[in-house]
Amino acid sequence: MKSENESNLQINRRDFLKKSAIASSVLIVPRHVLGGSSHVAPSDKVNIAGVGAGGRGRANIRACAHENIYALCDIDDDQVAQTLSEDWAASFNGRAKTYRDYREMLENESELDAVIISTPDHMHTPIAAAAMDLGKHLYIEKPLCHTVAEARFLARRAQQTNIVSQMGNQGHAEEGGRLINEWVADGVLGKVQEVHCWTNRPVWPQGINRPAGSDSIPSSIDWDLWLGAAPHRPYLADRYHRFNWRGWMDFGTGVVGDMGAHIIDHPYWALDLGLPTKISASSSRFGADFETFPMASKIHFEFPAKGNRPSVKMTWYDGGLLPERPEILEQGRMMGDSDGGVLIVGDKNTLMHGVYGRQPRLIPETKHIEYQQPERTMARSPGIHQEWIDAIKDRSKMTTSHFEYSGPLSETMLLGNIATVRASENKILEYDDENMRFTNDDGANSYLDKDYRSGFGLG
Repeated sequence: MKSENESNLQINRRDFLKKSAIASSVLIVPRHVLGGSSHVAPSDKVNIAGVGAGGRGRANIRACAHENIYALCDIDDDQVAQTLSEDWAASFNGRAKTYRDYREMLENESELDAVIISTPDHMHTPIAAAAMDLGKHLYIEKPLCHTVAEARFLARRAQQTNIVSQMGNQGHAEEGGRLINEWVADGVLGKVQEVHCWTNRPVWPQGINRPAGSDSIPSSIDWDLWLGAAPHRPYLADRYHRFNWRGWMDFGTGVVGDMGAHIIDHPYWALDLGLPTKISASSSRFGADFETFPMASKIHFEFPAKGNRPSVKMTWYDGGLLPERPEILEQGRMMGDSDGGVLIVGDKNTLMHGVYGRQPRLIPETKHIEYQQPERTMARSPGIHQEWIDAIKDRSKMTTSHFEYSGPLSETMLLGNIATVRASENKILEYDDENMRFTNDDGANSYLDKDYRSGFGLG
């Protein structure tokens, strides 16, 4: 049985985190209120659960390990064990609760304040829906979701539940993204009507058919939980779990889903693009029955004029495809960086940057040297994870890749995938964003949403 003092501490902590949504002037309950000078107030740290403990999940948990990592959940016991074995996990090793099933964790751990979701794409929204229904703040690794309908759902539900939300596209919090915004607003590019975005990926299998056969499921893995919302298929070692799921349409969102959040993000943000009205694409072959995304694709997005900004055409390239090299770019100079890049083409100047918005420069370099950069107008970020934590503790602060922003960004990328699937119809898809439907292709509309396996829906 808890002592009266312990109970009061819990009540005070929960009350603090609830009231912070209303009383934004309160950041931390001072230690002297709850105890002596050596006492660490419960409200000083946020109780966080990580769903997905390997890969990006491990990196996300590490970035938040200065808070209270309260629980870890993964269908793969070995991933949990590896995370707990890290030196930086010493503060919660042996203390954090461990689970395989996120539903059981959410049901049992009422003291959770926030959840980091770093699973394959197809499970982001089912887990998020269950967490939001309980008022848990959410950090979701990019891409935000698996379908257009899920992007709409997450943005709407985050507003309804008043949770602090953040998508994990870490470049959104870096200096480059703010410089790009400030330079575009300064007018140095002039009128922008053309954007090119590219990446060197995929680095995982795509354009392949579903393999036959099955393997024994290791005792350390719950394969049914890994499949989650997706239709059943046999387990095959290393074919899907752990890394190769990105190229399979049942589980991932392909290259534009994986890297678009790091590359499209910056022109999308700086130009306030919103949602496209026309999308078309071409690609190499898909896997049979559209099981996997193609090895290479080219996607065209058309965004309508907004305010003083004219209409914008943005083109995406992956799988080794590249935009035409600008004549003004110096001989021998790389476009973007080794992983990809962006060209934002104005009628006065062109801006080039790498993945994550890094190393933004006007081209040629002589133009950049001549440019008198404007005063800073945007607040700088403490980092994508710390933004989220700070906003949980002080609701006067905001995240910058919240679901109201990252939802439409993700929707744009996912519309590109649909255009790629429908490319054989030789159609320029016309999109009515207000009603979330294509007006000239009923077949394309079937890809806006999906069915969920029983027990893993959105509630």
